[in-house]
Amino acid sequence: MSNEHTPLLAHGVCGLSADNAVCGIGVSEGTGEASTPNAVPRKLNTFFGVMVPTVLSMFSIVLFLRTGFVVGHAGLLQGLVMLLVAYTIISLTILSICAISTNGAVQGGGAYFMISRSLGPEFGGSIGLMFFLAKVCACGVYVLGLVEALLDIFGQDPASSSAFRVLPQGYWYTVLYSSIVLLLVLMVCLVGAHIFARTSFLILLVVTISLLSIYISPLALTTPLKFLITHQGPGNETLTYNASYTGFNGTTLKDNLGSGYTVDYSTGKVMSFATVFAVMFTSCTGIMAGANMSGELKNPSAAIPKGTIIAVLYTFIVYVLLFILASSTCERTLLAQDYGFFQRINIWPPFVTIGIYCSALSAAMCSLIGASRILHALALDQLFGFPLAPAAITSSSGNPWVAVLYTWGLAQCVVFAGQLNAIAGLVTVFYLLAYAAVDLACLALEWASAPNFRKDHVKFWRPQVLLMVANPRSSCQLINFVNQLKKGGLFVLGHVKLGDLGNIIWMVTGFYPSSNILFSAFDYPPPLLSLQGGMKPNTLVLGFYDSCTPEDYFLQDPAFCESKGSGGDDFGVDLPSLQAHFPPVRHVESPRWLTSEEYVGIISDAIKMSKNVCLGRYFFQLQGEGMGTKMDGAARIIDVWPLNLLQPSSTSAASVDVCSLFLLQMACVLNMASRWRHARMRIFLCVEAESSDQGWVVKEETYRELLRKLRIRASIKIVPWDSVVQLYGQKQTQDPELEGLTKPAQALSEDFQSAVNRMLMEHSAEAAVRFLYLPRPPAHSSQSHKYLSQLEAVTYGLGPTLLIHGLTPVTCTEL
Repeated sequence: MSNEHTPLLAHGVCGLSADNAVCGIGVSEGTGEASTPNAVPRKLNTFFGVMVPTVLSMFSIVLFLRTGFVVGHAGLLQGLVMLLVAYTIISLTILSICAISTNGAVQGGGAYFMISRSLGPEFGGSIGLMFFLAKVCACGVYVLGLVEALLDIFGQDPASSSAFRVLPQGYWYTVLYSSIVLLLVLMVCLVGAHIFARTSFLILLVVTISLLSIYISPLALTTPLKFLITHQGPGNETLTYNASYTGFNGTTLKDNLGSGYTVDYSTGKVMSFATVFAVMFTSCTGIMAGANMSGELKNPSAAIPKGTIIAVLYTFIVYVLLFILASSTCERTLLAQDYGFFQRINIWPPFVTIGIYCSALSAAMCSLIGASRILHALALDQLFGFPLAPAAITSSSGNPWVAVLYTWGLAQCVVFAGQLNAIAGLVTVFYLLAYAAVDLACLALEWASAPNFRKDHVKFWRPQVLLMVANPRSSCQLINFVNQLKKGGLFVLGHVKLGDLGNIIWMVTGFYPSSNILFSAFDYPPPLLSLQGGMKPNTLVLGFYDSCTPEDYFLQDPAFCESKGSGGDDFGVDLPSLQAHFPPVRHVESPRWLTSEEYVGIISDAIKMSKNVCLGRYFFQLQGEGMGTKMDGAARIIDVWPLNLLQPSSTSAASVDVCSLFLLQMACVLNMASRWRHARMRIFLCVEAESSDQGWVVKEETYRELLRKLRIRASIKIVPWDSVVQLYGQKQTQDPELEGLTKPAQALSEDFQSAVNRMLMEHSAEAAVRFLYLPRPPAHSSQSHKYLSQLEAVTYGLGPTLLIHGLTPVTCTEL
């Protein structure tokens, strides 16, 4: 019993280091020893790591060059409706991003990584490809917007006498200028991407100054202004428009409230709500920027939700104020016929020009870099085979330069569209589908209780329970309790029944609470534990082996009584037939079906098969578990004792083993059940308070950090047990019959066992259920009786108690 060799986890458990495989550590194969990986430094806080990249990504070309387009065609009211619709969509996606990304560090690939690690690489691959194409098209949009802004200032115009207007205009010239800008973006991404990342705050500062100049200008420019706007129409016809800036004016605001959809001078097509919304929505495609940085954040669980939500609220307020400002100061003609009208009405036009160039160039670089990282992640997952294989190549510094070249080539194809508005709708469709996929991933995990759609992952672990009972008639409370504990997983109920076919033992099992299914077996649980596929149990639950007299709960439950007088019941079976399936309970003087050696042998066999084992005692005392009972557990308490109380030496180190984590997981699963959702959870840590090394302080901090990382709502209770440890036997005893077969076992005195029991009774008397650490059973069957007697002494008189020995790693902070 003292030979407990469950691998211990170091202090970095469960995601304290983000790049570990399971529970935040690496385990050396074959040794079970923890190895410390090289931790990735996390330096970014909420502002620089989340808010700055998110705001900068959302303040793209729409902010400066398409505000007039939206208000001029849709009017103020419909423009605000578009904003509300767009921000409602991204708000739902933000909630999904927060739920998924805070459940694990997002590595390279951003949204693709989250989707593929939530719904599987096959499903995520198709969505990742779509998101990659959205980024590529967005890069083209920003480049075309930048060229449009350049031509507004430096493009040749017969109606202007400015010496700066020297650039020829036309479709092929637009493509040429876009290609040059895109080549510049490529060079930065290949050579100085890290430099661009470091200057993002400076770029945001410049954009903010440009915004402030826009807000201040109407206060400084109080006199109306007249403008003459010319466009080249069909057949080289020159179209002339008289537009005016009125300053803050009630009549102007009233005229701009309604919609006035007309021809878009850049594409020559009549606009509608859908086409204007498609252009406007491109400003809402930067919400993933913060989530993509979670691997570099100091505290991603807090930074991503707070930073993203604040950034989105900030941009929403900015856009609403801009829409109101534009509709209150400018006539519709100026808004609809000059997308760069902010430069005309600014106190110093270069403010707006610099803001346009900075926002467009930074957004284009962000899109090219983000798209290349998605393509690189797709290549690493080998989802598209040979065509994308070169995209996995990186430079010595880790830059995926081949993926950057792939992305640049596709973006070059996009700029052949020639106009920003021409491809804005395509970008919107791609992003809407990608956002819908993220929402679907989160919805699927919530509704289906985190099902595992891909290669097994501990994060999606759920109890697949095989409950073995001597007779269901005497185990109704335990059956109902385990039904709450399974949390949407498999629940197979079984008991041993001797059939008529010779000496064959039949295992009568059923999917609770449905009808029974028969399986043949020559032994006890092992054949059922060996089931494969979706019916493969991972946890064996047994009733406790004690001297309690079983009671027949069929005689107490009205569902099984003949009170209805119809000769039948809710199960569609008359009472005699129902009783024939479940024989009467064992009489107090009747012999047991199993010996203590056979019972402990079942536990040992299950552990050898890598199954988790739970022993339930005193569950006949559990109240409120009936099928018709309605309660939420508000008055209930769940107590967890995660340390091995029968081996004090294992509780002295500031470490947590797999079994302890399994106890926490099972308690959390129960706390999520409908009848236990409001129950209070308490975790008891036994410490030697009088110890000179004060290791219990480290232990408490370890558990508090663990609970915070795993987001477990529980209180930690420190229990000094120096007086109990002093009774722990120090003598080495050896059974003569076991000489040469086993190692010496440390004796546990009756005083020590009684002291542990009194400690449990003192601190857990008011609990509805207790979760205790079940030590590994002895290696030799001759010690089975001693093993059971120690468990019985420790749990005597406690009330409903579940002794658990967990072997499955069930906690992880990686996606």
